[in-house]
Amino acid sequence: MKLDLSENEIQRYSRHILLPEVGGTGQVALKNASVLVVGAGGLGAPVALYLAAAGVGRIGLVDDDVLELSNLQRQVLHVTHAVGQKKVESARERLTALNPEIVVETWDMRLDAQSAHDLVSRYDLVCDGCDNFATRYAVNAACVRAGKVLVSAAAQRFEGQLATFSPTQGGGCYNCLYPETDGQASGLSCGDAGVLGVVTGVMGTLQATQALKQILGIGQSGIGQLLMWDALRMKFTTMTLSADPACPVCGGEHAHG
Repeated sequence: MKLDLSENEIQRYSRHILLPEVGGTGQVALKNASVLVVGAGGLGAPVALYLAAAGVGRIGLVDDDVLELSNLQRQVLHVTHAVGQKKVESARERLTALNPEIVVETWDMRLDAQSAHDLVSRYDLVCDGCDNFATRYAVNAACVRAGKVLVSAAAQRFEGQLATFSPTQGGGCYNCLYPETDGQASGLSCGDAGVLGVVTGVMGTLQATQALKQILGIGQSGIGQLLMWDALRMKFTTMTLSADPACPVCGGEHAHG
C-alpha cells in the first residue's frame, strides 16, 4: 500500500489530520493497518463502521450467521432489505458503500482453535465482539500465541464491559479474567437475557476507540484494566486486571507487572 494520501483521502480524513495526535502520519498509519473484527453483530457493527470511516486500510469480518429481523434493533451495520442474507455479505456492502478507499475481507465461518490462529496471524490487531464463549477462548488463545493485541467487549441487558489484552504488556489475557472450565463458561446470551440496543453501540464504539488508539500509539492503552458501564445508572467503573500465574493460555506472563 502506498504511503501517501490522495486528494480524496485528505479531504475525507481532514478532521483527523487536523488533530496533532493524528495528522498525516497517523492517517497513513491507519491506512496501512489491518484489524480483524470477530462478529458482525451488535458490537462488531459499530466497531466495523467506525474503523471503516476512520480509514483503517484492511478490515476482516468473521461471522457465520444469517441476518434476522430481530438483529436490527442493535446491529446498525445492517439494513432491513438484507434480512436473510449472510451477515458478512450485508456488512461488506455497507462498509464499502461508506468508504470505498478501504479493503473489506469477509470470512463466513465460526472460528475454532486452528482457524482462529490462521486468521489472527494475518492482522495487526483483533476486536472481539462475538456472542459465544468458545469463540472468545479460541480468539484469545490465538492472540496470545501470535502476540496480537486483543480488544474485547461484551454487552447484556443494560451493562457492558471492555478490556484490552496484551499479556506481554501486563494484565494477563481473557482466560485470566474468565477462566475456561471444561471448555465452557456460564452466562446467558443476548437472545436469552435481552439487551438494550444502544448498549452494544456504546461498547462497540469504545472498542473501536481503543483499536484506533492502539494503531496510532496515543493515549492510555487500557491494557490491564476492565471498564464496566451501567447504562441505567450512567456509571463507568474501572478495575485493574491481574494476570493469573497459573493461566494455561498466557502462563501468567507479567503476572506481577
